[in-house]
Amino acid sequence: MTHSTPAPSQRVALHSVAHARAGDKGNRLNVCVMPYNAQAFEALSLQLTPERVLQAYAHRGATSVKRYDLPLLPAFNFVIDNVLEGGVNGSLNLDGHGKSNSFILLGLTVDVLPEWVLASQ
Repeated sequence: MTHSTPAPSQRVALHSVAHARAGDKGNRLNVCVMPYNAQAFEALSLQLTPERVLQAYAHRGATSVKRYDLPLLPAFNFVIDNVLEGGVNGSLNLDGHGKSNSFILLGLTVDVLPEWVLASQ
């Protein structure tokens, strides 16, 4: 009986294997994460759980996270509630639209195969 050895993984910041775009829907933040390599989608789906994303945004007041998987793109769409301090019309926040808030997600560490990491990293 032979056992296959899993390929060695590497721990990197999410921005090394994916890019993101963020925007607002009232007091909701919408963050779309797209892996650079489609093969990374499954590994990222196991690590970018709604619970982990909620924990990452807890300091901003997030109360819930819903993840929508789009495997044919491949991409993930996260809808994060109550994170924009009232939204663009109700907040004194410098970034009421939440455009810069994707950096919080892109800073999370993930374990991936080395070939999925951008060569410039």
